[in-house]
Amino acid sequence: MCLAIPGKLEKIIAELDETFRIGSVSFEGVVKEVNLALVPEAQIGDYLLVHVGAAIGIINEEEAKSTMKVLKQMGEGI
Repeated sequence: MCLAIPGKLEKIIAELDETFRIGSVSFEGVVKEVNLALVPEAQIGDYLLVHVGAAIGIINEEEAKSTMKVLKQMGEGI
């Protein structure tokens, strides 16, 4: 099983070519560098699903917030 966490793309910090880009993604205030190669269409402000440091998809804001809420609830049960 894999887990992808939603985060918001805040800025593009490196563009080596038109495919390989690194972005700064905020996970509710925790900012990490993320590989954007699998989502070349991603734009600043998009919500991304991130798995092991790589963005694997773009989702809408409502879905991102809903997913994060469920993940928080799961953590409260531990």
